[in-house]
This record gives sequence, structure tokens and C-alpha cells, in this order.
Amino acid sequence: MHVSVPPLVEVMRGERVSLNCTPSKKPDHFVLEWFLIERSGARRRLASAEQQGSELQLQRTVHDPRGRRPPYQLDPQGSLVLAEAQVGDERDYVCVVTAGAAGTAEATSRLRVFAQPEAAEVLPNTGTLSVMDSAPQIATCSSRNGNPAPQISWYRNGRLLELPTEMNEEGYVTIRTVREASGLLSLSSTLYLRVRKADRTSSFHCVAQYSLPGDRHGRLDSPAFNLTLHYPTEHVHLWVGSPSTTEGWVREGDSVQLLCEGDGSPNPEYTFFRLQDKQEEVLSTNLEGKLTLEGVNRSQSGIYGCRVEDFDAAEDVVLTRTLGVNVSYLDPLELSAGKELSVFLNSSRMAVTCSARAQPAPTLRWTKDSVPLENGPTLSLGPFTFDSAGTYVCEASMPSVPLVSRTQSFRLLVQGSPELRAKELEPKAEGSWTEGDDVELICSARGYPEPELTWSQPGGSPAERAQGGQGWVSSSLTLRVTSTLGREGVSCEASNSHGRLSHVFHFGMVAPQAAQAGVAVMAVAVSVGLLLLVVAAFYCMRRKGRPGCCRRREKGTPAEPETWRLRAPTLSCGHLRSSPVPPAPPSPARLAMSLPSFLCLLARDPLPGLASGRGGGRWVAGRLPSSGSVTLPGPRIAAGPEPRAGLGRGWRVAGRGYFYLLPRAGPPT
Repeated sequence: MHVSVPPLVEVMRGERVSLNCTPSKKPDHFVLEWFLIERSGARRRLASAEQQGSELQLQRTVHDPRGRRPPYQLDPQGSLVLAEAQVGDERDYVCVVTAGAAGTAEATSRLRVFAQPEAAEVLPNTGTLSVMDSAPQIATCSSRNGNPAPQISWYRNGRLLELPTEMNEEGYVTIRTVREASGLLSLSSTLYLRVRKADRTSSFHCVAQYSLPGDRHGRLDSPAFNLTLHYPTEHVHLWVGSPSTTEGWVREGDSVQLLCEGDGSPNPEYTFFRLQDKQEEVLSTNLEGKLTLEGVNRSQSGIYGCRVEDFDAAEDVVLTRTLGVNVSYLDPLELSAGKELSVFLNSSRMAVTCSARAQPAPTLRWTKDSVPLENGPTLSLGPFTFDSAGTYVCEASMPSVPLVSRTQSFRLLVQGSPELRAKELEPKAEGSWTEGDDVELICSARGYPEPELTWSQPGGSPAERAQGGQGWVSSSLTLRVTSTLGREGVSCEASNSHGRLSHVFHFGMVAPQAAQAGVAVMAVAVSVGLLLLVVAAFYCMRRKGRPGCCRRREKGTPAEPETWRLRAPTLSCGHLRSSPVPPAPPSPARLAMSLPSFLCLLARDPLPGLASGRGGGRWVAGRLPSSGSVTLPGPRIAAGPEPRAGLGRGWRVAGRGYFYLLPRAGPPT
């Protein structure tokens, strides 16, 4: 007779367990019994079953439930059933089959019940651990309510710490296991370890490893933690915080911060001082390692130091550090030329110097209108022209100290008589102008004192600064071209206390307007007719004694025409133009002149369309007797702009609109 049972059954706590027991032979009658082996080794019968008759029918009986809830059970096949596995069920169970003559057989089945522990908990030492202590307590890690008891291991920066359980100065662990009332096991592990300075940034944690059915394992990691260490100072550093430069300069007026740091923990006490004549002047003592100098000035340049008050430091450690604080300053610049410098045009060369009190030495450069001129403190000037005038700037900067710079400027005045520039907008060649054309003239001048611009014609605009600078002032004049302007031109003049300069705009021959030309042709025709009348009258006067010549007396002799006489043996038409003009004689009128070789005819009123004196040329009448009288049909005289055969080059306008007949070889007018 043989009995078959599973030798090992593994389940999780709370699962259902069925322990099978199968005999190798099934006689007509046998008894099947389940026993539990106590820890002492004694057997306790739990249940039994008996087969009666030829059919396989078991009579099942539970003898000792041991107070278990729920109690043990036997299924119809004689298997021992545990409805909910508990940690206390973890025993050896024996199945015994008794079959009379067939004999007795038994087999043992071991039941293992697993329970996953709760999350690992770690309690680090929150105090300050000294690196000078031997193996202080670091932390305790606990894993509760597991089965079997878990294993706890320690890690530093992710690396396993392999430590013994025996006490020593470098490090060890202690383990404590507790069985809870539930039968589950709780494990705690305490880590003792000598810490080093490098452990100030180390990360520690513990891991609880537990077993599962089927030779499987689980892992529970605790949260990581850090330690607060006490270690003595080994190095001290002192430096200038912002603002500062790479060369150690600070700007005058800035607030400067000195920073001191020792590598000990916890932070030691820092003492700041300044060396004055090799004596320490204590400035501040604090735990932050900071000293602020508000609004530094140049007198605060010097040697500053910091001392770490750490009595645990080794004797060979240097706990004091010093550095130099250099305060940069730049005073206002001084120019040898002052604010203004006055020179004369074309005067000799001279130099202007720019000086500055500064630390460190600044870089100087000269500019004019943002254009670089020279580098260095000296600016060479001359020979002087008006282009030399302007504002010169000396710029001082410190490449090693950002944002420290100054400027100083002076104004250069170049005194001299004016320069003049004349410009005619929409210019034309001389002789291309027509009466009535509009023209705009511009005169620009420069000099010092600033020149005054005047025009020979009214209407000039006030002088204004010209665009482009360089000291130019400009005035413009807009007018209408006339024949008078054609002869005389228009002038502008620039003047100051050093002299004056003028320019004349010439227009040349000015052509009349088209409508006026037609009137002038008619005037020529009338003038020719008038000339014929003068010749006829002169002829009649020569034949005074002949009856019927040129005139006949009618009955009732009419009044003799009024005779106008101008006696001036040396009078010329040029003189006549500036002489008083008699009033217009009545019509008809007689004009007699004792001019020896020529006759000047005049009209008081200007011709229509020629009131402004437009036109030009001459009209020659020819020679006359030494004396004579001419009767004029009226006060007007006709003229024309075009030459006529036998009459020379035409007519000329003179004076204020009066017209003259001149001899071919007469004096100029």
C-alpha cells in the first residue's frame, strides 16, 4: 500500500488550500486520516474518513478544528481543505491510510503560506552627524507584516552597502525581527556608519526584499534621504560679487558685495575686516558670509579680508583670505580751449588738449559730428577754413570698466569775411528770358559773425540756416523778369564785420511777350508816319516866304500853335533823360529845339503795354538842320520793336517809360 500527496504546497495568505491524498490501491474497506505535526513533533488528528461497502463512499469526520475559523474540511475525495490559508497553517500535514491486511501507508505534505510585507519605512537621523565620530547611527528601516520575514539591505548613492552585523568603527547593521499577533513577521534594520565629508551630498535608502510562491521575490524601496553633517573647514574663498570686472575694478558710487565661503559644515562664523596700516579694522561678523559696501568711493580702495571662525579645522588649514578692491573713477574732462575757441580764417595751426583725472587711465579720442578724428589727448587743428568750424568732442572711456565714460566739447568759431554761393532755380541761358517769366534766386553765405544777406530788389526772404549745416545761411527772392532786370540784373550781397561780397544775376536780352510784340509793330508804323509829318513840316518852315506852301490861311486867322522850346546847345538825349520833362503840350503842339545836329522827340505818356519799360534797341531819325521847328500832331509818339529800313536798329526804352529819337552816332544812353 502506498499513499500519494503533494510534498510542498505554496500559497499566498488568504487563498484556498486543498491537500490531496490518493492511495495506490483502493480495497473494499480502508480508513483515511489527516494529522498535523506540532512544533514539538507530536501528531494531532484533524480529520478522518472511512469507506463502507463496495461503493466508494466516505464517512467524513473532523476531529480537532484547533479553533480555526473557518474549520478544516474534507472533500468527497478525502482531500484536506483549508478555506483561507493563514500564517498559522504553515505546518507539515500527514495523510495515513489503513487497509487491514493490505497494510498501512502514510505521506507528508508541507504547506507554506506567504504574505507580502507593507511598504518599507525609514527613519533617518535628523541630527547633525560629525565626520569625526565613529559609526554613528544613520537610520532605521522597517518592513512590517510579512511572511516569511523580509530581508533589509542599505544603499548609498544607489550602491549596496555590504556591512557586517558585528559592531565596529567603520559601519555595521543591527536586525530585529518581531512576530505580530497575526502571526506575521516584522523586521527592522538599523544602519551605523562612519560618514565622510563627501556624504554631505550622498543619498541613502533601504530596500525590503520578500519571497513569493514559486521561488519568486519582491522588492520594496524606501524614500531616499540625506544627512546633515558636521565637518571642519578645509578651504576658504573670498571674491567680489556683482558688480565687478574681470580685472577687479568696481565703479565709484556702486554698492559692492564681498562674498566669503568656507567649505565646512555647518556654516561657520565669518569676520570681515579691512587692513589699515597693517592693522585689521573689523567691518562685520555674520553667518551669511556677505559684506555690502554701499556707494563706494575712491577712498575705499584697499585690502579687504575674511576670516572663518572654525575651531575644529586642522592646524594647517588657512582660514583667512584677502583681496584688493579697486574703485574706478572718472572726473569731468578739462579742455585747454574752454567752451569756445575763436580763430581767424586761414590762421596757423594750433593744438587743443583734453585731460582727465581717472583710475585706471582712460582711452581718449576726438570726434566732430560723430566722425572720428584722432586718438589721444591732443587734437591738432589748422589751417582753418569755414569747414573747420563746428563742435569738437573729447570722449573718455575705460575698456576694463564697462559703463564708465565722459565727454566734453568745445565750439570752434572761424572768423572771416563771407563766402557767397548763388543759385538760380530752373536756370536759363542769357537771352532766353521772356518778359513775365518767374524766377527764383537763392543766395547762401557763411562766415563769422554770421553774414547778413541783402537784395537789390525788394521781396527777399529772411536769412535762415541752410540744410546740411556747415554754417551756411540762405535767402531766396522770387520775382518776374522785366526788360529793366535784363539790363541791370539782380544782385545779392553778404556782409559782416570783416567784409562784404556780392553776386549779380544776369538775364541778358529779354524778349517781349507775344501780345506786346503786335502793339510794338503798330507803334513803329505810327512812328514812321509821324517822322514823315516832321519832315514835311520842316520843309515848309524852310520855305516861309512862299505862298501856299504847306499851309493856307483861311478866313479868320486861327490862333498860332503854342511853341515849346528847349535851348541847350550842349544838351544830349542822355542829359534830357535826366532833365525835368515839360507837361504834355496841347494838340497840335510845336516843339522847337536848338540842337545843332539831331532831334530828340519825347512823349510824356508811355505806350499801352509798355508802361514797365519793356523793349530795347534804337530808332535813328537822321540829321536835321541846325535849327528848326516841328509841329507834332499830339503828345504821343509811336515806336516799334523791330528795325526798319533806313532807320537804324530800332527803338530803345529809357527813363520811366519815355521814348527818345537818337542820332545814329549820338551819345550812349
